[in-house]
Amino acid sequence: MKAAIVTIGDEILIGQIIDTNSSYIAKALDKIGIATYEMVSISDEKQHILDTFHSLQNKVEVVIVTGGLGPTKDDITKKTFCDYFKDTLVENEAVLVHVKSIIEGIYKRPITQINRDQALVPTKAKVLFNQVGTAPGMWMEKENTVFISLPGVPYEMKYLIDNEVIPNLVQKFERPYIVHQTIMTYGRGESMIAEQIEEWENNLPDFIKLAYLPSPGKVRLRLTGRGTNEEVLKTEIKNQVEKLDLLIHDIIVGYNEDDSIEVVLGRLMTEKRLTISTVESCTGGKIAATLSAVPGASKYFRGSVVSYATQAKIDVLDIDENLIIKHGVVSSEVASEMAKSIQIMMNSDYAIATTGNAGPTKESGGAELGTVFIGIATPDEVFVEEFNFGQPREKVIDRTIGKGLELIYKEILKK
Repeated sequence: MKAAIVTIGDEILIGQIIDTNSSYIAKALDKIGIATYEMVSISDEKQHILDTFHSLQNKVEVVIVTGGLGPTKDDITKKTFCDYFKDTLVENEAVLVHVKSIIEGIYKRPITQINRDQALVPTKAKVLFNQVGTAPGMWMEKENTVFISLPGVPYEMKYLIDNEVIPNLVQKFERPYIVHQTIMTYGRGESMIAEQIEEWENNLPDFIKLAYLPSPGKVRLRLTGRGTNEEVLKTEIKNQVEKLDLLIHDIIVGYNEDDSIEVVLGRLMTEKRLTISTVESCTGGKIAATLSAVPGASKYFRGSVVSYATQAKIDVLDIDENLIIKHGVVSSEVASEMAKSIQIMMNSDYAIATTGNAGPTKESGGAELGTVFIGIATPDEVFVEEFNFGQPREKVIDRTIGKGLELIYKEILKK
């Protein structure tokens, strides 16, 4: 079973806002076994909307439209629905009562004609009641396709998806089961993983597909099973994950979307009652921000120093100026001293230090672009690893964050 998601609004097409609605809708549909066949963003132009509806008619079972519903004259979705379904608008009394309760009861102002127009719906439409806004959703059917129109305001759209759209779709359609399993890996590139698991991947059952979802420093492997028997899908995916674990156990850190390395690291440190601190130069505090964003991080994250300027390394971390002059601020020696200094300062079991040249320019006599030194302090030793993450600057910083967390994670696993 297939669906299409259509977002209406010139503000999306000119990049003024980012379309997050489509992602939310697609995830909700996926959970009930409806695959998203197409996503499209179109302009606030009547003929464009009609052409899109015609192109999707009978090609998919469900079309979900967001945007173009609201208390302004340029919101044309309802009128276009009427044209497409050869229908007319009528005032829905229940919706009007709700609109009045919001405008007059909450906002304490008289209702206007524009507000009353929110209660206009096509005569053939099933109203999807919007408890958190004034614009109702609409459900209309033509031949083999259901057309659903929702307001573009994200929290209103989410309410209607969760409380109206999904329950109605579940009731109307017989759907296949879709089961996903995500495996989070760190520290190895997509091509190397693909080579290592090639034989396993080639032997996957026809009803299970593998997708590689790479990002800096990590690769998500997503298994997707589709079929009519949910238990068979779950059992077979579990079996395949166990086989995969035997092949790449050393780089697997978790088994769901929430198992980012900082979450897994935090869980591990909490269990082992360990603490960590960071001192950052080229990453500008982003490792600390990543660690502290995890709920409960105060149990193990002691704190951080962003010693971005050379003088800060001397004044705050008490690193010997002669050491910096001799080896350079981007060096193994400085990274080592940074890690030791913050470990002592914060009285933490572990510490991460970063110093590097993220770019975009190279100073005379300085480190090459993309060069990064990551220092790791453990209860037993301090060591430094050198990397060159190339360019651009954003890539260098992202890779440094990922690699630093990966290195500390592997050290803690040894305990």
